[in-house]
Amino acid sequence: MRRPEPALVGPKRATPEDVVPLNRLFSDAFTERYHRDGLVGVRVPPLNPDVWRYSLRDAGDGAMLWYDEEGELVAFNLAHRSGVEGWMGPLAVRTERQERGLGRTIVTTAIEWLSAAGATVIGLETMPRTVDNIGFYSRLGFHPHHLTITLTGEAGRLEPAADAVRLSAVTAGTRADLIDACRERLDRSAAGYDYGREMALTAEMNLGDTVVVHRGSTVEAFAVCHTAALASGRGAEELRVLKLFAASQDAFLSLMGCVETIADDAMLSRVAIRCQTGQRQAYRALIDRGYDVRWTDLRMTLHGRPETHVPAGEVLFSNWEI
Repeated sequence: MRRPEPALVGPKRATPEDVVPLNRLFSDAFTERYHRDGLVGVRVPPLNPDVWRYSLRDAGDGAMLWYDEEGELVAFNLAHRSGVEGWMGPLAVRTERQERGLGRTIVTTAIEWLSAAGATVIGLETMPRTVDNIGFYSRLGFHPHHLTITLTGEAGRLEPAADAVRLSAVTAGTRADLIDACRERLDRSAAGYDYGREMALTAEMNLGDTVVVHRGSTVEAFAVCHTAALASGRGAEELRVLKLFAASQDAFLSLMGCVETIADDAMLSRVAIRCQTGQRQAYRALIDRGYDVRWTDLRMTLHGRPETHVPAGEVLFSNWEI
């Protein structure tokens, strides 16, 4: 029998001052989750505080916290919206307060916030082996779809496109124009999607770079990449691709050459990219390039709020993790 949930305070908007308790709850909750799944040797490290600050700014009012009767953080859910694309993560409930209805509260609150903000896509990702999580989200109206497979490949192996530019290498005015051009090109293939905020925040917070491949005045491809360390207290180990669009398979390969060069320039040995397996041609291209499979997540979307599919031959990867 489910125990009644004591009085809670929230949701409150998270601020940078909340990073320490967020990190503690994140590490404890996800470590316990892995242990329940049989991965007893796994300890999830705290995240780089700069990554948290980026995620909080990216989520804005969607960065929601709940507190217990003693004023201690008991749960959080970070809901993000990139135009009409909405997703939530990470989210967690303190271990001893699970199975008491709080998980439903934080997910349904995020759904309501994303819906009110205009999201026509609402999704999340969870581990495929975590069957109780899949069942929990399914009871809240989410449907399982394809896998998101994290692949890693070596840096600096491909010749970058000649007609590419990094936002870090141009003036503020040119950067704004390029972001607008990327926004307009993406909208033609995935109406309402918009990664301009992620590009601007990445540049402002010096977490990585965005590379744009163009032909004349037309954007052919772009990728938002982070080179900052993911885990707290550790050096950076890989470049992570957050958002990626390519208008063709050829443009995708040219773009990957640019991404690998950025990693090499940052003295990182590998690139990590989260590939949605609905994009089969792009997945095969990465495998053929020698990329290795490292991790899998299950993509789930809310009933009536499915993802947009780009036209055949194009590539769109959107990382639903921080």
